[in-house]
Amino acid sequence: MLHLLPLIAALVPFTTSTPVTKSDSDPLPLIIWHGLGDNYAADGLHSVGDLAMETNPGTFVYYIRIDESPDSDKTATFLGNLTEQVQHVCEDVASHPILSTAPGVNALGFSQGGQFLRGYIERCNFPPVKNLVTFGSQHNGIAKYQSCGSTDWLCKAWIGLLKGNTWSNYVQSRLVPAQYFRSTNESTGEPDDEYLEYSNFLADINNERKLKNATYAKNLASLDKFAMYLFEDDSTVVPKESGWFAQTNLSSGHVTPLRERKIYKEDWIGLKALDEKGGLDFKTTKGGHMDLGDKILIDVFETYFAPPKEEGKKASWYSGKIDNVHEELMEL
Repeated sequence: MLHLLPLIAALVPFTTSTPVTKSDSDPLPLIIWHGLGDNYAADGLHSVGDLAMETNPGTFVYYIRIDESPDSDKTATFLGNLTEQVQHVCEDVASHPILSTAPGVNALGFSQGGQFLRGYIERCNFPPVKNLVTFGSQHNGIAKYQSCGSTDWLCKAWIGLLKGNTWSNYVQSRLVPAQYFRSTNESTGEPDDEYLEYSNFLADINNERKLKNATYAKNLASLDKFAMYLFEDDSTVVPKESGWFAQTNLSSGHVTPLRERKIYKEDWIGLKALDEKGGLDFKTTKGGHMDLGDKILIDVFETYFAPPKEEGKKASWYSGKIDNVHEELMEL
């Protein structure tokens, strides 16, 4: 039945049937946001989606994209204004014929896709995310730009421009990695003035500026679970502890855990409230950046995305939509 979903998605907006009610035993849709240099149509990403559907049958999977062209979507991981990209995703998901009628969705973010999903939650969150899982994401930013593959000339060209120009308006409005770069004062570990003034994305969604956005904290605290996975041998993300919102002094190597930082103590984005209700999980997995196998993914799907068990319940919450569309096709 799942192979009919592209056709169904096109037809559902024209149906006039009664809205479908959802059973608590039905799996929520899963939205996935890929990382730097990847695209929404990549085979590897879809194998993750297939595994999610095998683990929790009936799951509808949506791969977030900035452009319908896979090549352009890949380019958008390097080039683009993150404020505009997140807004585009907010509008895309809110208007999707299946996602927009869901009572909520689960979300899976790989590398930079993790903090972008958090931006979606904080800024719009419709449909609302129930459980967020991120792998190797840069929630507290990066202190160094990652290396590129030996043949990835697009990456090499733009990373070269980033160095030395991070805080220019041109770079902050066009080059994606610069928009989650975070520079700090070496002695205090606090963010420096340039970052606070010119950061187009991270300083905002981390509520680090003097004027706080209360909606950001409210939306993030509304999650049931937020699980942050750190790769033990990650040498791509510097510092890797950024995946847990930790602050690392690169000179001394000292790491200040999230719970000892102001962003948590003063609850700038709702992490403390989420933690106090048992919704914040710090996880580690072996290997380097994005070194993922089926075992860890299946565990995530079973732990965070599986619906409550109910005997004899097999149909997905959106199966009623499929039946309604089928009836209309038969009348054509």
